[in-house]
Amino acid sequence: MPSAEKIVELPLHAEAVNEPDVVARFEIRYSRFLDPKGNALRPLPDFAAEPAELVALYRGMVLARAFDAKAVALQRTGRLGTFPSALGQEAVAVGIAAAMRKEDVFLPAFREHGAQLWRGVSLVELFLFWGGDERGSDFAGPREDFPICVPVGTHAPHAVGVALAFKLRHEKRVAVCAFGDGATSKGDVAEALNIAGVWQLPLVFVINNNHWAISVPLAQQTAAETLAQKAVAAGIVGEQVDGNDVIAVREAVGRAVAKARAGGGPTLIEALTYRLSDHTTADDARRYRSDSDVSPHWAEDPITRLRNYLVGRGIWAKADEEALLSEAAAAVDKAVETYLATPPQNAETIFDFTYETLPKDLAGQRRAALATARE
Repeated sequence: MPSAEKIVELPLHAEAVNEPDVVARFEIRYSRFLDPKGNALRPLPDFAAEPAELVALYRGMVLARAFDAKAVALQRTGRLGTFPSALGQEAVAVGIAAAMRKEDVFLPAFREHGAQLWRGVSLVELFLFWGGDERGSDFAGPREDFPICVPVGTHAPHAVGVALAFKLRHEKRVAVCAFGDGATSKGDVAEALNIAGVWQLPLVFVINNNHWAISVPLAQQTAAETLAQKAVAAGIVGEQVDGNDVIAVREAVGRAVAKARAGGGPTLIEALTYRLSDHTTADDARRYRSDSDVSPHWAEDPITRLRNYLVGRGIWAKADEEALLSEAAAAVDKAVETYLATPPQNAETIFDFTYETLPKDLAGQRRAALATARE
């Protein structure tokens, strides 16, 4: 993990004898506020002066982890579909959501349930989605937030469209798009970055860099020193942040969102974290990485980091922790009961939400599905 003061300089043209002068030079700045043990490295941002703000961030991460653990358990017992754990990455999602306003629009990939819960997506809706029920995408809370995007990086151009709509309507709103390190190897993301820069859109991209694109390590994805420097080619601001420090994520995304809202254009933020779990419940990460590779990263756990800071400042105590864990477990268990008791959708709904007027061949299939269901 780089230090809080690291600056990566990226000259486009190296100076050499008898060569033209350097025409441009760029920096990628890295920031964090808490070290892995929860010690403050420098003065915290203004929002962190309020204990309630920090406790809210902590509660958001704990709830996300409780949901995550239960989802994995449900999948292992055949009551949920394939599920992507965000274990150890909770600070990225919660930090993103805490920096947004209600009227902004969030476009998640598939490990951002902490952000979705923060923004009002319910536990039941998330269980429904991962159980294969698309009613889980019909959010009762953030109606304009986009559904979970399982295809890698395909939602980045969608984020461009959302941000362009805000700009054309002269709305003071911002689109925030999150994706993993693997998505930065996709053309969808490169194209989205490029046009967001050209059009100076109110858009913030956040790379959840957990160092693994399924079984492909970051070193085999790119020779670039940082992923944040992918912003350079698009002519936009890029920076790097400690993705296991929720205060740092909240601060960096908050600055980027404020800049975008004020007409300052897009930003790309690379949040450095690590995938402590398998890629999904269909994966066995032991086939391509050893326990010795993973174990050091447990010391960077974002939840432990913030808890240590809160305890050290006298903001959090054992009784608070026990009450929160009990509360989160009860909320998750109640949501599971509702999810498991939800009757499945009728078979004909497969045909009902794609076409305004159903084509004749599909209309026939719909009638057949109805007839089969009545038998």
